[in-house]
Amino acid sequence: MKKYRDHYFKRAKQDNYPARSVYKLQELDKRFQFLAKGQRILDLGAAPGSWTLFAAKKTGAAGRVVAVDLQAIDIELPDHVTALQDDLLHPSPRFAEVMGSQAPFDVVLSDMAPKTTGVKITDQARSLELAEMARDVALDTLKTPGGTFVVKIFEGPDVPQYVSDLRQYFKKVKTAKPKSSRAESKEIFVMGFGFKGQE
Repeated sequence: MKKYRDHYFKRAKQDNYPARSVYKLQELDKRFQFLAKGQRILDLGAAPGSWTLFAAKKTGAAGRVVAVDLQAIDIELPDHVTALQDDLLHPSPRFAEVMGSQAPFDVVLSDMAPKTTGVKITDQARSLELAEMARDVALDTLKTPGGTFVVKIFEGPDVPQYVSDLRQYFKKVKTAKPKSSRAESKEIFVMGFGFKGQE
């Protein structure tokens, strides 16, 4: 297990990413191909910045990435990235201003995770809350038609309903667990493709 964990940790250091989580996004994108040059991308739960850097690389200087997290992102970011230290539960006027100028987005990503307690049911409930928050932001800011939503959620009894609810907004909804997720991790990724808008 430790060897497995070290592999991605070391690789992230070599590739100049602040965290191993980048390989999850890389793997999902390789499989489903939702990131492309020139896109506008919103990255929720962005700190320490690995997903942001990868998204910025994929979209290139012609695109835009907006990275939002409660924590500050303490790494150097390319010029086409805007980083916001903000709380989605109580967004600041600056958040509204940036959303107003940058939305609609081609892709909304959410790697948000709760501070885990070790109590499975509590952690799952908190993860669901964050996934619902991310979904609400996505529904308000995604490009219609055709936007993509990618969200992390902890497996639990509420996930099937969450996935089912997404189907009313997206043409296709898929779930996946990347190889680079730790084997003991309960996280899965839910992806909505072809945003239809809110009816």
